[in-house]
Amino acid sequence: MAATLLLRLSAAVAIALFVGLLPPSAEAYDPLDPTGNITIKWDITQWTSDGYVAVVSIYNYQKYRHIQAPGWHLGWVWAKKEIIWTMLGGQAVEQGDCSHFKQNIPHCCKTDPVTVDLLPGAPLNVQFANCCKGGVLNSWVQDPVNAVASFQITVGRSGTSNRTVKAPTKFTLKTPGPGYTCGVPQNVVPPTKFISPDGRRTTQAHVTWNVACTYSQFVAQRGPTCCVSLSSFYSDTIIDCPKCSCGCQNNITKPGSCVESNSPYLASVVNGPGKDSLTPLVQCTPHMCPIRVHWHVKLNYRDYWRVKVTITNWNYRMNYSQWNLVAQHPNFENISTIFSFNYKALNPHGVINDTTMFWGVKYYNDLLMVAGPEGNVQSELLFQKDPSTFTFRKGWAFPRRIYFNGESCVMPPPDAYPVLPDSSPRLKKTTFLILSIAVCAVVAFLHNHFVLDKYCGKS
Repeated sequence: MAATLLLRLSAAVAIALFVGLLPPSAEAYDPLDPTGNITIKWDITQWTSDGYVAVVSIYNYQKYRHIQAPGWHLGWVWAKKEIIWTMLGGQAVEQGDCSHFKQNIPHCCKTDPVTVDLLPGAPLNVQFANCCKGGVLNSWVQDPVNAVASFQITVGRSGTSNRTVKAPTKFTLKTPGPGYTCGVPQNVVPPTKFISPDGRRTTQAHVTWNVACTYSQFVAQRGPTCCVSLSSFYSDTIIDCPKCSCGCQNNITKPGSCVESNSPYLASVVNGPGKDSLTPLVQCTPHMCPIRVHWHVKLNYRDYWRVKVTITNWNYRMNYSQWNLVAQHPNFENISTIFSFNYKALNPHGVINDTTMFWGVKYYNDLLMVAGPEGNVQSELLFQKDPSTFTFRKGWAFPRRIYFNGESCVMPPPDAYPVLPDSSPRLKKTTFLILSIAVCAVVAFLHNHFVLDKYCGKS
């Protein structure tokens, strides 16, 4: 019996160790966007003497996560010894060693090319449909038209038929850092169909491969980049972002890690060496986050209640274009009006609407400027009260979770939320007045009753 128990215990330990050594694939699962991914579609549209012409498209099917400048970097490894003769709408980052070609030098000879989008304003003779956005891809909910990028590629030294051609392998998608993990190409999908510009003819790809890439903050090796602070009309306490939300470095422990807002050398630091770096240069704060989201419970009406949301940019090196915010709150089912933001319910749980996505109005506040007087955007949300659920108690009026540009923000601990007072001075005065009137009425009634009995008597 003891031997059997020991054997089972050893097996359980072995399984636990094995599971612990597995890659953290669960980290890529996003409960607010469970089916979101970036899909790469590789469509072979025609055969050539030594290869084929293909249209490579990148679809951002993520609801709220987008790719900002400097944009996507798409790479792969050739299955054979393929080369890239030409490209339209994109380019390979490196040409590689093409020295053994005497004429017609290829665009790229690397076995593992990395490609990027062209910049806006590229010459017309090198453009292609959905190209030339600098690698920026908007999220699917926010801007589906600009959630797609495409380029055309002419491949040589490959197969020239469905039977001999092989799909590239080991796809990588960087933005430009890590974070996305791509699967293997799948060709069990219907061939893509292309419609002519006049809409009168449809052609289809000879071969179509699909590759799905999913995002994981664990793979991206990124710490928090935003935090949340809270306040309300019924409390004098402002709950700031938790200390060290995005790091504890400062100018004492790490000189040059942040900028004092009143520094006389502010401009020289911001515009000095490294000004084009992607590393955030944040204003010195206890939380050290590039982005702070403040949720303020502003007003309480009879049938409605009102919230003010402010997003502040503390980063001196980043304009956040096409920013978005995702918030979870149980009262989004009864949201009435949102001022100066666009919004859309995400409904990640089906019929339950407790998650909403916000983004800026085009040409008005869709650009969140660098740290400074203009480095914030704000809006107010008007909610209708549901008598069965509405309360200001136990932190119900505050969001459960907030994301900025797809990254989860650090929330204050629940026990630090602004507390609803048991009573207010106004309530006490009102209660005292009502009691005083009631006492006076009772006294007057008793007094009148005594007078009547005394002078009229009973016969």
